[in-house]
Amino acid sequence: MHVLVVEDEQRLAYLLRRVLLEERHTVDLAYDGDKGLDLALSDTYDVVVLDLMLPGIDGLEICRQLRAERIMTPVLMLTARGAVEDRVTGLNVGADDYLTKPFAMEELLARINALLRRRDRRFDEASQLSIGDLTLDLVRHEVRRTGRIVDLTAKEFALLEYLLRHPGQALSRTQIVDAVWRYDLEGLSNVVDIYIHYLRDKIDQGFAYPLIKTVRGVGYKIDARQ
Repeated sequence: MHVLVVEDEQRLAYLLRRVLLEERHTVDLAYDGDKGLDLALSDTYDVVVLDLMLPGIDGLEICRQLRAERIMTPVLMLTARGAVEDRVTGLNVGADDYLTKPFAMEELLARINALLRRRDRRFDEASQLSIGDLTLDLVRHEVRRTGRIVDLTAKEFALLEYLLRHPGQALSRTQIVDAVWRYDLEGLSNVVDIYIHYLRDKIDQGFAYPLIKTVRGVGYKIDARQ
């Protein structure tokens, strides 16, 4: 899981990073609102832990701008303020949950896991994923492009499903391995590249335009824009 922590108290930010790394998550840190917004707008995160009071743009404005851009990454907002009005304001601009400082790290992790379960349930409610002229049917376990059935192995199907759940997002090889293979990358440095090659041969080769794009220095994304 890829987590963005936007927190100007550096000691707390480092502690959050250490705790999340111990839980085997990938963590990026930002210490001010401008940097936090820039990173969050990349839409490559599974969850954003966002402080309310920040130098520059505050947490409310970051959350507001994310939702305005239709980026629905779950947001857990942190604040020293405990007033009901502050919590309501945060939730109204699009935050998914609220945690008042000081807090126990166990509660933070529990709330993050709850947000991820809620997100996954929303994903599971959709029986089809699509982009451009390609559709993936989760119930029939069937892939079609321009109406033509494309035969995929189970792992190719899982890889395509993960890409489709993050359309237009640049996904690193580590993120892909964590989501599709669910074990450490060690010894698998080229497995993602190999399976991307397999997938391209089946869903891109012979069609009008490619869907799977290489993002140099990062990994891959699926995008219908030509």
